Amino acid sequence: MGWSQDTLEEAQQLIARYPRKRSALLPLLHLAQAVDGYVTPEAVQECAALLDISTAEVSAVATFYSMYKRRPVGTYDVGVCTNTLCAILGGDAIFDRLREHLGVGNDETTPDGAVTLEHIECNAACDYAPVVMVNWEFFDNQTPASACDLVDRLRAGQQVTSTRGPVVRTFREVERVLAGFPDGLAGQGPSAGPATLEGLVLARERGESAPAMPGQDGGQA
Repeated sequence: MGWSQDTLEEAQQLIARYPRKRSALLPLLHLAQAVDGYVTPEAVQECAALLDISTAEVSAVATFYSMYKRRPVGTYDVGVCTNTLCAILGGDAIFDRLREHLGVGNDETTPDGAVTLEHIECNAACDYAPVVMVNWEFFDNQTPASACDLVDRLRAGQQVTSTRGPVVRTFREVERVLAGFPDGLAGQGPSAGPATLEGLVLARERGESAPAMPGQDGGQA
């Protein structure tokens, strides 16, 4: 079954933002995930037809980027960073505990459809390692116990707020935002926490500053 008329209209809104139609492929794939929870074969065909490109071109992009899923994702996509720093600070232990606790492996979804568990690469949040993400929202300084509590609250339908961001919304709701339809929650939560700002605080205490760029503040051009 093809996309609904409402979805097609939203797709056209996204396409209209770009001087070349094919440039809208990435947001269209997020829109597809907002509709179906993953990039379906039908969505690949819809995107190709809307953008006048081949299904092979759409599939190449959809399979290249890990944020695009080719099979159904749970209501909450729980990603555990197992890159170097997070791993040695407990990321591997968190993933192993969640795998046992949820009864699923990497890139698998719980039978109730609530949680998909996956390894993820560096989230650029090493100052808060080990980090878990839920639908791309940060949960910092996690432990195996806190991560299990997190997924239990999500599965119980409780409202959960990320460490440095808004209330966690469903995978499909967040995909609409990534497609380009704001949800009004961008201002919720701190933009940076104490660990991120520690270097700046120390520099100010010591009266230190970055060297002037050439041609600025007395620097040589």
